[in-house]
Amino acid sequence: MENKFDVKEGLVIEGKAFSPTRETIWEFCEASLDYNPLHWDDEYMKSDFGKTNFGGIIMHGMSNFSLITKMLTDWAYPQGGNHRRLETRWKSPVKPGDTIRPTGVVKKIKKTEKANWIVVAVQVKNQSDSLVAEGEALLEFPL
Repeated sequence: MENKFDVKEGLVIEGKAFSPTRETIWEFCEASLDYNPLHWDDEYMKSDFGKTNFGGIIMHGMSNFSLITKMLTDWAYPQGGNHRRLETRWKSPVKPGDTIRPTGVVKKIKKTEKANWIVVAVQVKNQSDSLVAEGEALLEFPL
């Protein structure tokens, strides 16, 4: 079988937009068993957290992780690639009514005896083009 690997540094990967609602945030509470009141309790969210006040419930940070994973898998898997690692940092909260979108840029390609390894810089931005999350992923495309 011929190897049709044709990925170049600088390639941009686009993910699908997501607009969290109170319902999708609650569903993530139930799916993840993470019932931190940050994500469901409006009364609790009226208080301050140190010097921070979010002004209402916020989406789970792991939802950013999930959106990035979906973007990478949707792109790599049809080409025979596998998502192997993802590290992210949360930069700002996401609230119901926001719209967020993940993107990635291929930063490095390393060919080994058995695979092409791809390093992708990833980020999630909101409708105001503000950074919500950023990090780095590693993908493997076996030869």
